[in-house]
Amino acid sequence: MDVTVVWAAIIALGLFMYIALDGFDLGIGMIFPFFPVDSERDMMMHSIAPVWDGNETWLVLGGAALFAAFPMVYSVALSGLYLPVTFMLVCLIFRGVSFEVRGKASRTKNMWSLAFICGSAGAAFFQGVILGAYLHGIPVRNGVFSGDPFFWVTPFSFFTGMGLMVTYALQGATYLVLKTDGEFQDRLRALVWPLTIALLGFIVAVSIWTPLTDAQIAARWFESSFRYRLYPVPFLVAITTALMYIAVKRGSDLAPFVLCLVLILLGYIGLLISIWPYAIPNSVTLWDAASPRTSQLFALVGAVIIIPIIVVYTTAGYWVFRGKLEAGSQYH
Repeated sequence: MDVTVVWAAIIALGLFMYIALDGFDLGIGMIFPFFPVDSERDMMMHSIAPVWDGNETWLVLGGAALFAAFPMVYSVALSGLYLPVTFMLVCLIFRGVSFEVRGKASRTKNMWSLAFICGSAGAAFFQGVILGAYLHGIPVRNGVFSGDPFFWVTPFSFFTGMGLMVTYALQGATYLVLKTDGEFQDRLRALVWPLTIALLGFIVAVSIWTPLTDAQIAARWFESSFRYRLYPVPFLVAITTALMYIAVKRGSDLAPFVLCLVLILLGYIGLLISIWPYAIPNSVTLWDAASPRTSQLFALVGAVIIIPIIVVYTTAGYWVFRGKLEAGSQYH
C-alpha cells in the first residue's frame, strides 16, 4: 500500500466535502442581495443554522491532514499564501459572528446582513484566489517558499476567485430550492440556470487558461496519456449541464442540487488529473513532499477513527433537520 497516495486521497476527499457542504452555506450569503425581504432572509439563514458550523469541520480536517502527511506543502503554502488565507479567515469570522448576532439584532439587522453577505463573498473569493495561486504554481527553492508575498495577485487567481463565487452561489440557490416551496422557491429556481451557464463558462475558461499559465503544464496537456485520462470529463460536464436544464424546466426540487454537486465533482476531478502527481504543481511531487512513512502510518490510525465519526454526526445532523422549511420556523 502506498500510504502517500492514501493520504493524498484523504486530503482530496476532505477538500471536496468542504466544498460540497460549506459551499452552499457561503452561496446562500452571496444570493442574499436578491432577496431583500427580512422574512425570506430569515428562512435562508434558518435553512443552514443547524449544519453550517459542522460543515467547516472538513476544512479543519484537510488542514490537519496536510500538516501530518505533507508538512513541506503545509509550510510552503502557508508561507506563500499567508495573506489570502488570513483574509479568508477574517471573512469567515465576520460571517460567523453576523450569523449569530443577526438573529437577535433589531436596529442593526441590516448591518449584520451586509456583514453576512460580505463575509460569505469574501471567503469564497479568497478561497478561489488560493486555488488559482496553487494551480499557477507556488515558487519553491530547497523546500521553502521563495517567491514574493504578493505572487498570488494575478489575473488568473482573481478569475478563479470569481469562478468559485459563482460555484458557491449556484450551490446555495439549488440547496434552497430543495428546502423551500411556493413563490419563494420559484424565484430561487429562476437563479439556477443563469448561474449554471456562468459556472460552465468559468469551467471552460479555467480549463483553457490553466495550461497557458506554465509551459510545463501546457506540455503535459499535449501528452497522449494525459489527454486520455481527461477526455471523459468535458463530455460528462456537457451531459450534466443538459440534465440541469431539464431539471430546472421540470421544476424538480432535488435534481438541481445533485447535478450541481456532480458539476463540481467533475471540475474537481479535472483539476486533480491536471496536477497529478504533484503536491505543488510542476515543482514538488507527492512523494518528495511526504512526511516519513512511520509518521504517515501513525497519523493514519487517527484518521481511520476520526473520519467515520465526522461522517456519522454530519449525516445525523442532515437527517434530523431534513425536509422543507416552514414559514416562520426558527432554529435558534
